[in-house]
Amino acid sequence: FEQLDEQTEQDLGTVERDKVSGRLEVKNLTFTYPGTEKRVLNDVSFVAEAGQMVALVGRSGSGKSTLASLIPRFYDHVQGQILLDGVETQDYTLRSLRRQIALVNQNVTLFNDTIANNIAYGDLAGVPLEEIKKASADAYSDEFIDKLPQQYQTLVGENGVLLSGGQRQRLAIARALLKNAPLLILDEATSALDTESERHIQKALEKVMQGRTTLVIAHRLTTIEKADVILVMDEGRIVERGSHAELLAQNGYYTRLHAKQFEEDEPVEIDRAVDAC
Repeated sequence: FEQLDEQTEQDLGTVERDKVSGRLEVKNLTFTYPGTEKRVLNDVSFVAEAGQMVALVGRSGSGKSTLASLIPRFYDHVQGQILLDGVETQDYTLRSLRRQIALVNQNVTLFNDTIANNIAYGDLAGVPLEEIKKASADAYSDEFIDKLPQQYQTLVGENGVLLSGGQRQRLAIARALLKNAPLLILDEATSALDTESERHIQKALEKVMQGRTTLVIAHRLTTIEKADVILVMDEGRIVERGSHAELLAQNGYYTRLHAKQFEEDEPVEIDRAVDAC
């Protein structure tokens, strides 16, 4: 009933695009969650050119996941702009906007249906099985799917209860590959996984990032060292920006995070939880 009582999303946009190049520009973005007074984002600006990898790092509560949730309009911003290929995201129809975005996060939603139908659903429903298998192979999920009794016709249980965390995550990456969207958002995509699972996931992510604009919320700093631009966030602001080498040379916030991670036996988790209201 709570779900049924949710208000329908406002969709006042009129712009329709089949496919964008993926250039993302955020201008002077300030955001406060409805019903609260604390600013979660404060005058955030950056550009991700088409095909670039941009990483967001910072401690929990710094605004990274909030920023990621504003791009597909899970919330609507009031102050500042988010431009996709030069068009304000609020000017796109929701369906057209979200068709341009693939999202992989730590909480994978699966339906009590077959593996094939969990990879291809919504606009992708009805895609040929061969395309699903290709996406699965690129996501390194075919190796466990092929061992299942009914392979792609295997039921996964309510919310994927019959699968491990690593298997669920690889299905989410297969979804992203099948969607083939120009903009990819990875929000803590490898958190809470064991080392072996993370190795598989990292390989799959490297494949899915090729040729598309990628916004990565970093779980471990070692996973984003190759990013074109790293944005260091603190209390809703970008406090440092640059490549991995440039930020280390600055000997500031990022350097301290990096040093702390290598001092400890286990990698420091930069942000395990989704930013709270």
